[in-house]
Amino acid sequence: MARIISIINQKGGVGKTTTAINLAAYLAALGKKVLLVDIDPQGNASSGLGFDYQKITKGIYEIMAFDEINLPDITLQHKIDNLHIAPATLNLAGANVELVDLPRREFRLKDQLKPYMHQYDFILIDNPPSLGLLTINGMVAADELLIPVQCEYFALEGLSQLLYTINLIQNNLKPDLNILGAILTMYDGRNSLSEAVFNELYQHFPRKIFRSVIPRNIRLAEAPSYGKSILEYEPSSKGARAYNKLAQEILLT
Repeated sequence: MARIISIINQKGGVGKTTTAINLAAYLAALGKKVLLVDIDPQGNASSGLGFDYQKITKGIYEIMAFDEINLPDITLQHKIDNLHIAPATLNLAGANVELVDLPRREFRLKDQLKPYMHQYDFILIDNPPSLGLLTINGMVAADELLIPVQCEYFALEGLSQLLYTINLIQNNLKPDLNILGAILTMYDGRNSLSEAVFNELYQHFPRKIFRSVIPRNIRLAEAPSYGKSILEYEPSSKGARAYNKLAQEILLT
């Protein structure tokens, strides 16, 4: 039965999609069957793994909006063994409005994933940088939340709002939703601000900060433009080693 991990932060530019792509790649490389679900209308997780979401006609929006379309109808095999993706499509841009009147609107994604959970070890969900209906679906469908936090001062703004929203979801829609932990991204050990962010983060997530940290790394920034994970693009880079370590750490949790 799959562990479903939703990667979430309503603030953009914190390394959320980078984490989704590369964690999925390394878990697959470690022999786990992985499905990456792209519910971000920007489609960056899809394009970052080499799929042109602008040309895909059936994706995650279609299975959430139409009962007759199911997960196997949209799932794409990646060149990395064990890695599949449920891609975004252009139609996802209107989902927050168009799904509002559908029955079980907060459970549309969960209902679609549930019959296929036995086919995977991990299902990772890349959420939009917002707290709308798509993200609510991403949280309700999940067992655990992984929160990337950029090592910059302004990245901590909005964290209280995110925790408030998580609490609402736990109280009203998903009582057993668990915060797996926070992962520091764009870390620079030469910068005292990185340590300050860590200390502040510890106040929010005591004992739930991953030992692995993701460094600021040019190879990580370049890889998506080539439609590749860091495992494919530059496996010897610091960023690659960091995501490999994170994947192994998650396997131990």
